[in-house]
Amino acid sequence: MSEIITIGDIDVARGERMQIDLPVADLYNGARLHMPVEVIRGRRDGPVLFVSAAVHGDEINGVEVIRRLLQLSLLKKLRGTLIAVPVVNVYGFLNLSRYLPDRRDLNRSFPGSERGSVAGRLAWIFNQEIVSKSDCGIDLHTGAIHRSNLPQIRANLDDPETLRMARAFGTPVMINANLRDGSLRECAAEQGIPMLLYEAGEALRFDETSIRAGVRGVINVMRELGMLPARKSKSVEAVTARSSSWVRAGKSGILTTHVAIGDRVEKNGLLAKIADPFGQNAAELRSDVRGLVIGRTNLPLVTEGDAIFHIARFESAAEAGAKVELFQEVHDIKTELDSDRPVV
Repeated sequence: MSEIITIGDIDVARGERMQIDLPVADLYNGARLHMPVEVIRGRRDGPVLFVSAAVHGDEINGVEVIRRLLQLSLLKKLRGTLIAVPVVNVYGFLNLSRYLPDRRDLNRSFPGSERGSVAGRLAWIFNQEIVSKSDCGIDLHTGAIHRSNLPQIRANLDDPETLRMARAFGTPVMINANLRDGSLRECAAEQGIPMLLYEAGEALRFDETSIRAGVRGVINVMRELGMLPARKSKSVEAVTARSSSWVRAGKSGILTTHVAIGDRVEKNGLLAKIADPFGQNAAELRSDVRGLVIGRTNLPLVTEGDAIFHIARFESAAEAGAKVELFQEVHDIKTELDSDRPVV
């Protein structure tokens, strides 16, 4: 652990806590676009962990996770360095949009370019100033607009250090996800930096269970890394999905669902019905695998071919379902990490 860490042109010494605005780009109205960063440094040696949210500007659950995380008095016991970036895609966040003004997906733009478009420049700055100065990272996401995800970790579980972090986080489900070209995870992996992607909830919505699980998950990882004092607590041991696939609408119409996020489904089990506005010509939507619902659309109006349910397969769907039930019980209980009233 170095005596000084420099973010932008700001030096942060051991024992200091500082907020930094990283300039990203000039907008056409003359305003400057900045990315807010908070750096907290312990006095004792330890890893450098970055925690980021709103890489997609409309995925706001993670913003609240980081806000609550930064309020915890527990951070006074920090070893090493925590770099918190609650809003990476500031432009998208301000405009309630997943994308940047060039209509590009930031999570397909890494490692970026110093002279590229806004997406490329933002990716380049985040990589240069945050990722490259870290030992590990956690990136917080939600489902897309009108689509919810069961709390889950996506990561390269073939890497032992990443697997250790993923198990510590404490979601009911882990997915061994391939690296995607231009993604933040790929960019970190190329630099040998283990990283988790936490998926939970829906875009443009706060979900209290997902937020609580996110705060506790980050703290669990920090304890596992030796950044915070070790402590035994009731948590969930995740099960790893063998594979996952989407069930798509076979026709257009009005959707009536029969299963919820976290439900177990059997092969050929009824998931939903799709009918016209008169209630006629109803068609059944059934699962082609036995597994667990880890994602679903929240829109009742569907078009033929729309992705409706995301089903994950496990060695034991019953075990996976039991993990989900335990997870919900654990995060229904308020602890000292839940510093705010629940979001309702």
